[in-house]
Amino acid sequence: MQRMSRPDGADDPMNEVRADLEAAERKIASEIDPGARAMFVAIAVLILLVSFSLPHAGAANGWDVLAFSPDATAEEIALPSRIFVWLAAVFGALASMLALLTRKWTVAWLALAGSAVSIVFGMLSVWSRQTLPVDSDAAGPGVGIILGWITVMVLTFHWARVVWARTSVQLAAEEKLRQAAAEEERKGLFGDGR
Repeated sequence: MQRMSRPDGADDPMNEVRADLEAAERKIASEIDPGARAMFVAIAVLILLVSFSLPHAGAANGWDVLAFSPDATAEEIALPSRIFVWLAAVFGALASMLALLTRKWTVAWLALAGSAVSIVFGMLSVWSRQTLPVDSDAAGPGVGIILGWITVMVLTFHWARVVWARTSVQLAAEEKLRQAAAEEERKGLFGDGR
């Protein structure tokens, strides 16, 4: 005996399939799979943290800039350098580690956006170290700030690739949802699915 479906489609098995596919699509859309890029991101985060220990300008390293220490004040560290180091620490290091641990797309996107903004401040901080006043005794850009700036560029590149790759997986889930809807429509047009 054939099951009769109500006009609202409550007993329709395709509703269950569609609901399952929509749930899978939402789950896929909220997660990332960095694959081999996870290793590159982890290494870049480690290099970024090491760059904080290297001189950013004269005797001031990145940790001094983060903590507003007397060494940073003596080296006349400008606002762009302070912003760059904070953005690199928060988005380049912390958000990147969280994105790798949680595998959440929103955290990866946040790491990407913050790292991209920090590239601009990295450029401004290097430029501000190169254009000191003539009467200033402060040092120019150190190896730490250059290494940190390059590392943030690498992180931005890898996070962009990870966030962009997410859409191809989501498109595959959407295609399955479209196929299920087409199958439902075909069954609706031809009656009982014959």
